[in-house]
Amino acid sequence: MKIFVTGAAGFIGGSIATGLLKAGHQITGLVRSAEQARALEQLGIAARIGTLDDRDLLIAEARAADAVINAASSDHAGAVEALIEGLAGSNKPFLHTSGSSIVGDASGGDTASDVIYDEEHLPAPTADKAARMAIDNRVLASASHGVRSVVLCNTLIYGQGGALSRESVQLPRLINQARKSGVVRHVGRGANIWSNVHIDDVVALYQLALEKAPAGTFYFVENGEASFRQMSTAIAHAMHLGEPQDWPLEAAIAEWGYEMASYGLGSNSRVRADRARKQLGWAPQHSSVLDWIAREVR
Repeated sequence: MKIFVTGAAGFIGGSIATGLLKAGHQITGLVRSAEQARALEQLGIAARIGTLDDRDLLIAEARAADAVINAASSDHAGAVEALIEGLAGSNKPFLHTSGSSIVGDASGGDTASDVIYDEEHLPAPTADKAARMAIDNRVLASASHGVRSVVLCNTLIYGQGGALSRESVQLPRLINQARKSGVVRHVGRGANIWSNVHIDDVVALYQLALEKAPAGTFYFVENGEASFRQMSTAIAHAMHLGEPQDWPLEAAIAEWGYEMASYGLGSNSRVRADRARKQLGWAPQHSSVLDWIAREVR
């Protein structure tokens, strides 16, 4: 298949692009710079230089491709509309990347939630996440306009990326702060729990969804969970530092910004990927983020 991937220079998009390339597909990736384009082309991936605001480019690439994967942003409504316009009436696959902060409670890290969500039971979003959930729903609704649309809602992703960007989003924030300060910190008490998944298992699910996911389907992507205190403790031990320390939410926001501190690192986000396992036969191979930290973090 000829597949157009947005965010092909990023952690998720680049890993998906290289994984699909190894599977025999022809990949065209959207990147922002000539330097990124050259790096992708050395890997065998064709590159288009542009941004998610380049509506005409997105429409043209969607029409030219056999499938589209949006891995650049979960929150850019204009790009989603352009890609849907380019795919409308074609019945081609459109895989859109979301994130499980849509069920995040922004609790400040002080409590562990006992609420676990699956695809059949989603909460009303917080005000901060209403726009993202609206985009997810717009993608799913495009199934009624001749698009084989799928939303893949990733949890905390760990592991090494497969292309230009090797690091994920959440754990590297903790690790880099620890390298800078000599102290591993988590938001609040670190009691909050996030579901997680290895990047290799993410790529495997995108491949399965590309092949056989029904139109208008939403999937969570997870294979395990851990509290941030457990993860920060594992990081501290791996880096030979002292025990992790609690950090007030206000200080965490000053370091990481409101979105990352409140949702990415300071909320509960517990989900189960039952639909992907049952419907697509997804069988993830990596089950412990704590083991990965012990092996890989230095």
